[in-house]
Parts: sequence; C-alpha cells; structure tokens
Amino acid sequence: MGLLDFFKSKKSAGQDGGPTVDKNTQRLARVIADKHAQNYDRMEAIQQAAGLGTAESAAALLKRFPYYVEPSITDQEEKEVAFRGVVAAGEQAIQPIRDFCVRAESLTWPMKILHEILPEDRYIDELLVVLKRFDTEYIKNAEPKVQLIAALEGRKRPDVLETVEQFLEDFDEPVRFNAVTSIFSQESESSTAALCRALIAEESVRVKNRIGEGLMTRGWTVPEELRADVGRSLPSGYRLEGGVVKKSH
Repeated sequence: MGLLDFFKSKKSAGQDGGPTVDKNTQRLARVIADKHAQNYDRMEAIQQAAGLGTAESAAALLKRFPYYVEPSITDQEEKEVAFRGVVAAGEQAIQPIRDFCVRAESLTWPMKILHEILPEDRYIDELLVVLKRFDTEYIKNAEPKVQLIAALEGRKRPDVLETVEQFLEDFDEPVRFNAVTSIFSQESESSTAALCRALIAEESVRVKNRIGEGLMTRGWTVPEELRADVGRSLPSGYRLEGGVVKKSH
C-alpha cells in the first residue's frame, strides 16, 4: 500500500464534497460506547481518543459517561481519562457537549467539563444554551433540567433569572422546586410577581412552602393585584399582612 492509499484508508470524504469522516475515531467511538467490551480494550480506546483533541474525539469520549461498569474503580478511572480527553479538545468540544446534553440522562460530567474549559461567564452562557433547548412540558427524565437549574443557583445575571422563571410552570415538581430556589438566589425583588403567580397555581405543598418562606425572609412586597389570591394560596403557617408574607402566630 502506498502512502496516499494509507491516508485514504484512515479518512474518507463524504459524498458531494462533504466533511471528511475519521474512520479511526469512529472505530474508537464504537469501543468506548460498548459497556460489554473488555475493560482493557475500552481503556485503550479511551486513551487513544483522549490524545486526539478534536471535536470528533470529544464526541466519542462523551459516549463513556452514560453507563457504569464494575468494579467501581475501573468505572471511575475510565471516566476520568475520558474527562481529561474532552477537556483537552477545548472549545472544539462545546458543540458535541451541547448535542450530548440533549439526550443524556445526567449532566454531571458534561457540566464538569464545561466548567473546566470555560471562564465563568461563558460557562453560564453554555448552561443557558442547553437549558433553553428544554421546554416545560412532560419528559420522561427531568433530571437534566433539575441539574441545569441547580447549577445556575447563585449565579446572578438578568438572563439567568429570565430563563429560569419560565420553569416555574414546568410539569415536573422537582424542576419547579429548584426553579424557585434558583430564583430566590438571584435576590431580585423583580421576580416577586412571577413567584406569586407560581404560588397561586401551585399544587405541591413543598413548592408552596419554599415560596412562602422565601417571600417572608426577604420581606418582598406582593403586588396589590395579586394579594387576594396570594393570601388564599399561602400554605399553613404563613399569612399576608400589608402586602408582606409573615409567619402565622
């Protein structure tokens, strides 16, 4: 085989002049994604992909995070090597991470990677990009939304507040609860009306208590047009007095 033939065997062009496809990376991705592969073979594939530093290798390495293998030390070692490999790809890894997050059951590792790659403001930007790809309707697994909203807690920015407020109306109670917690962490009284409307519509006692407690401790004034409904909707132990939520005697 000549040198040109060798390189052709490694990469093949897409039809109509499309992007080249790295056959080696595709092979590595298949092994990395295979939970039932031999541990040695899978680790070797992870290490090879980790050394490439490309968008394609990052996408391949991300396939290691959704599953668990025994023993736990092997699982952790493989994921740590995959983590370092995706980080090594730098900003080339961002789009593969975005794509991965839409399908993932957990965002623990991709969020950890983004936090390692990006400065704080860019990290928040990416969390918002991913969160905005979700709506408030029912989904089988709402954990990614919970994780994203929880990660935004305490990160005070107007666009964070605006985005998270939408999830006060989410189908899933854990999402709504975390949205309330994240919104209060913004310490912005401008969110009072949205929180009051959420309280009025809310059925979960846990979420109602969280809103009541948050409004009471901050002393935020309930908009006049919402006071009657808020007064009726407050959970046991709270009352509305002069437009401010207080503890019941």
